[in-house]
Amino acid sequence: MRPDVLVWTILAAIVLVVCAVIYAGIKWGHRWAGLKADTPSDPFELGKQLAQGEVAWPVHSTWVVVLACLALLIAALLAGLVWREVSSRGSRVDASAASLGRGKDIIKLTAKTTKQAAHRLTIDAERCGPGIPIGRAVPGGQMLYGSWEDIHIDVWGTRTGKTTSRAIPALLAAPGAAIATSNKRDLLDATRDVRASTGTVWVFDPQGVAGETPTWWWNPLDTVNDERSAAELAEHFASAGRSLDAKTDAYFDPAAETLLANLFLAAAIDGRPITDCWTWLSRPADEAPADLLTQHGFPLKGEELRATMNTPDKQREGIFGTARQMASVLTHKAIARWVTRSGGRHELRAKFDPRAFARSNDTLYALSREGAGNASALVTALTAATTQAAEQYANASAGGRLPIPMVVCLDEAANVVRWRRLPEFASFFGSKGLVLMTILQSWSQGVRCWTEPGMKALWSASNIKVYGGGVSEGPFLEELSKLAGDYDKQTRSVNYGHGRRSVSHQLQRERILTVADLASLPPGRALVFASGARPALVRTVPWMDGKQAKAVRASIKAHEPVGQR
Repeated sequence: MRPDVLVWTILAAIVLVVCAVIYAGIKWGHRWAGLKADTPSDPFELGKQLAQGEVAWPVHSTWVVVLACLALLIAALLAGLVWREVSSRGSRVDASAASLGRGKDIIKLTAKTTKQAAHRLTIDAERCGPGIPIGRAVPGGQMLYGSWEDIHIDVWGTRTGKTTSRAIPALLAAPGAAIATSNKRDLLDATRDVRASTGTVWVFDPQGVAGETPTWWWNPLDTVNDERSAAELAEHFASAGRSLDAKTDAYFDPAAETLLANLFLAAAIDGRPITDCWTWLSRPADEAPADLLTQHGFPLKGEELRATMNTPDKQREGIFGTARQMASVLTHKAIARWVTRSGGRHELRAKFDPRAFARSNDTLYALSREGAGNASALVTALTAATTQAAEQYANASAGGRLPIPMVVCLDEAANVVRWRRLPEFASFFGSKGLVLMTILQSWSQGVRCWTEPGMKALWSASNIKVYGGGVSEGPFLEELSKLAGDYDKQTRSVNYGHGRRSVSHQLQRERILTVADLASLPPGRALVFASGARPALVRTVPWMDGKQAKAVRASIKAHEPVGQR
């Protein structure tokens, strides 16, 4: 509003309030004093008669005016306190929300619409809830959700609240089985007791991130029954066996991956533990695995393995050496206990079954951290095996979907779950009832993990894209700025000439959110891009503001190390 218009509006409001108080003082003062004389109902006529002395002003009217002024003062103070509270929760970017999605623009993300989508998918919305919470729209304040067929991808910089505002609420909202990955224990501590109330909690912690002991085990070779499944398992080891910035060798890396796949297949079909593959890798001349492949109906794979063994010494050592690097995680005694029946066939530890998990309300936490001896290969293999078991269950279910959606929250995905084929699988996970949420620290982190085309494929396959700030990558932020769109800014200029004053107005197209705005997005705000909806600015809703905050605090208190409290 123009300053001069604002001043006149305030003056008019003051005059109206004064007239209203005087009018009320005369009317209620006369009633209070018990005066019988009628007073005009017309405020203008009443004011005229008061000025001419035709209408009395008893002391009671003065008291009415005093009380009215006190009431107005108290109301103004309360309004000021409310305004101060509201404005303290506001943000410097909130003004841009008026030019972004609101109201009908984001109706597909409201609880009513996502529940209708659940009904269409024959999902019990009363049991499962509206979907995965995203945040509250800045204009309007309505809560926004991703439906049970949406795929999420989040890019949040470090220390921006991605775990408290996205990962934890997603797990709390999971209606059935859930998978969560992380390189820290905070996600586990906050949700394990809440999730334990609905099913069994399985914590896969081969590196001791949360100090868990192996009370159960899982055999990675259970998923291997042919050449394709063996190659997929070898892929996980190959991707995790090198750093994100490492360069691959065009000959040795593919050859080592093929060698590893053949050894996995040989061990699987003969019922051997996966650690036997390392023994074979350390003995390049041992033809036992090749003989096993031939005996169990894979003669060509047996010959392929023999051909690798019979290559020139330096070439053979290069292939086997690269394969040993990929599988080095199997040499760690503490890690091996999680993937082998170390106590023999009569060991009492439970064995994790991905197929049974897919039909349950259980929760699987898979933890790994970067650095030497990281277990991301096993975390990736376990995550892939469990989601593929859920996909098979979905294929055999009505409508080709899981009866109850499964939430797969991959926090720190590029560091913990280096699943090479994730971008191509993500495109159809939603149609199977697998609600995938991939959380990254930056766009470039995803590129290092899946390459530029792979990251673009994963980004495009995701129906819900959330940017939570804390990133300073210019090209990525420029793309987000373009996607957020432009608005028409009206500018006003005043010119003087020949003794006259002229005012002109122009419309100028400007970005709703500039790269600088996005780079410095304040805490508590996130930008949401959803298929079929305009981009929207939301106020994040951390678990502390949710209905299960008390239960989460109790879980943290029960499991968080005493020294960190």
